[in-house]
Amino acid sequence: MNGVGVNQDREQVSQALARINEAWLQGRPRDLASLFDSAIVMVFPGFAGRAEGRAAVIAGFEDYCANARTERFEQMDKQVDVVGSVAVASFAFEMTYERAGARYRSSGRDLWVFSKEQGRWLAVWRTMLDLREEAVR
Repeated sequence: MNGVGVNQDREQVSQALARINEAWLQGRPRDLASLFDSAIVMVFPGFAGRAEGRAAVIAGFEDYCANARTERFEQMDKQVDVVGSVAVASFAFEMTYERAGARYRSSGRDLWVFSKEQGRWLAVWRTMLDLREEAVR
């Protein structure tokens, strides 16, 4: 693949990732369905478990949107690597949110794997690395 194609794919993956973040940050987790492969896997932080399939992964976002309020979300150091029909995208993040009457600060690295299917980039795998959470006043 030439450099132009790789750059175009990187941009398309970046846009898909932006749409994913917009959907949950704006309380629209059902909008994620068109961005996730039906067999997507979410591996929980520390590889402590997993959710398999589009419905299960979206349910996690629905739970967050129904029970938490994001006060601040910042992403830094976005990286997108594309090889053929596979892309790995990640970004560092810092966020503050409120859940069940308590406030938390969270930071880490969000790591996504995408696959190009019929010209569209779909998320197929996700985990969060170096996750740190602490209660804040």
